[in-house]
Amino acid sequence: MPSRVKTAATQAADSPAAPRGCTNLKLRQLSRRVTRHYDQYVAATGLKNTQYSLLSHAVLLGPIRPGELAARMQLEPSTLTRNLQPLIAQGWLALEPGEDARSRLVVATESGRAKRVEAQRAWKQAQLALNHQLGDARVVRLHALIDECLALMDEAPGQDGETHV
Repeated sequence: MPSRVKTAATQAADSPAAPRGCTNLKLRQLSRRVTRHYDQYVAATGLKNTQYSLLSHAVLLGPIRPGELAARMQLEPSTLTRNLQPLIAQGWLALEPGEDARSRLVVATESGRAKRVEAQRAWKQAQLALNHQLGDARVVRLHALIDECLALMDEAPGQDGETHV
């Protein structure tokens, strides 16, 4: 005869507040949809969202070493290198000599600064449209929840059992 005693896991699964489905999938679905939304606005400037973000960081933080820029943007250095190439080819960013012969600095050019201003206007329109679509209060709650989750994940023990901050 089956046991009628529910385990904590069974009770949690039966609870309406229990998570259902894959969090990674849901976050990726939301991320792709939000990215498409912003891309619709920013594309008119000739940039993708990732390029706008990189250009903005380079303008605000530069001149900056590529490794430091990658760290600030939370990107792998190889991803940064790959993403820099089209912006350099367009003349919006440049790699210039650094402090010594082995180092380089990412520098925004004048045309890159102008492109950022143009793209920033498009980004602002995308942000306002998203706020309108979702509602300001929901966006504020979403930002707070994301920030809270990021902080909790930063505090979570790594695979080696140590806490990484």
